[in-house]
Amino acid sequence: MRYCDSSALIPLFVQQGDTETFKDLLREDPQIITWWGSRVECASTFNRLLRESMIDQNDFDQIQIQFENFASSWVEIQATEKLRQRALRLLRLHPLRAADALQLAAALVGCEESPQTLPFICSDSRLSDAAAKEGFQVLS
Repeated sequence: MRYCDSSALIPLFVQQGDTETFKDLLREDPQIITWWGSRVECASTFNRLLRESMIDQNDFDQIQIQFENFASSWVEIQATEKLRQRALRLLRLHPLRAADALQLAAALVGCEESPQTLPFICSDSRLSDAAAKEGFQVLS
């Protein structure tokens, strides 16, 4: 099992420079865990790409279907008070944005505070740095 933030999920559905890397990582171990807000973050990106005409309506519709099928198989860390407290602590320690702190907090909750047991897949450098400092093996 591996933790994926939204920066690792989006390239699975929209061709980017790191698409093949992330697909290869997930072929090795297809079981993933992520934060419940990842769906919203990914939907935000897909809708922005459609609005900016970087993808067309047909592509968007296909992405939506594929994404929902994929999302139905992952483990999702729910929003809880524990998650919020972890995120607040992470914001004091690392230069993270709110959503990134919630992603990292979800990973810590998901691995029961044993980050060495859960590889972390991410392409965001700030989040990757913070995850490494928290003890995760970061794959990017």
